[in-house]
Amino acid sequence: MNTHTALVITSISAPNEVLRSFAEGCAKNKTEFILIGDSKSPKDFSLNGCRFYSLEEQKTLPFAFAKICPERHYARKNIGYLLAVKNGAQMIIESDDDNFPRENFWDNRSLTQPAFDIQQQGWLNVYSYFTNGYIWPRGYPLEYLHKELKPLSLFEQREIKAPIQQGLADENPDIDAVFRLTQSLPFSFTEKHKIGLGKNTWCPYNSQNTTHFKEAFPLLYLPAYCSFRMTDIWRSFVAQRIAWENNWHILFEEATVWQERNQHNLLRDFEDEIPGYLNNAKIAETLGKLTLKSGIHYLGENLLHCYRTLIDLKLVGEQEIPLLEAWLADLG
Repeated sequence: MNTHTALVITSISAPNEVLRSFAEGCAKNKTEFILIGDSKSPKDFSLNGCRFYSLEEQKTLPFAFAKICPERHYARKNIGYLLAVKNGAQMIIESDDDNFPRENFWDNRSLTQPAFDIQQQGWLNVYSYFTNGYIWPRGYPLEYLHKELKPLSLFEQREIKAPIQQGLADENPDIDAVFRLTQSLPFSFTEKHKIGLGKNTWCPYNSQNTTHFKEAFPLLYLPAYCSFRMTDIWRSFVAQRIAWENNWHILFEEATVWQERNQHNLLRDFEDEIPGYLNNAKIAETLGKLTLKSGIHYLGENLLHCYRTLIDLKLVGEQEIPLLEAWLADLG
């Protein structure tokens, strides 16, 4: 990597093949590796090339957020982001403990790059542009699955600014329980594009293979008081809406990891995803109508406005606001 870069993962696993692969890659590519544990993490976790933070150590950190974030929750990953920022990261990459990095995962990332510029399209299943198969990303509204998409060739390729970038995952991509219960896996993407989603174009992105550049760090925030399976998805909707105010794109690109998925109960996943199936389109419609402010100095104010809106929709708990305020104070 060509700048101070940090990789952040949260895990309750003992050192496994994925974590060892990331640790080796980070050492070779001069990337800081921050691993955030939780209450079920091994007490004796040790892995060369990885800085592990136990639950007990997290509570001693100089972050207000770390002291009030719920335990046994994916939102503890926010503590890893804060540590990366504190250590001077200019770029934060994140993944999970069941995604193997490919060689191209370690390629240098650029804030601005040529990509297909897609704007004013409403809901867009960006996965469709990377395959001839039938697939959609977790969080994509089911009611829009049959929406006809324009050929990619109709969109202009130009230099875009994308401080948030999503790499895809092969073998076991980030898809919802409806897909897993009705379609077959493994599934891999065959096309290699760079696609930038701009104003008034919605597509969920996840936290499994995602890059944030420094100016977008506040938008890393993962909410804690909502459906577990929607934590990173609703983060993505909030971030997309705020990105529009800054003329930023969300970049999607080819798969740079492949997943051997941890064991899941698919019916439990389905149950956790129901708030998304029923409300994702409404969330986007509601966020789209908000009046937000332009400029990176207003990212925090815009975040609070968006999450208060999700609270008004009764999709996020009121306890989220103290957490978000602590996050913003720690970032400050």
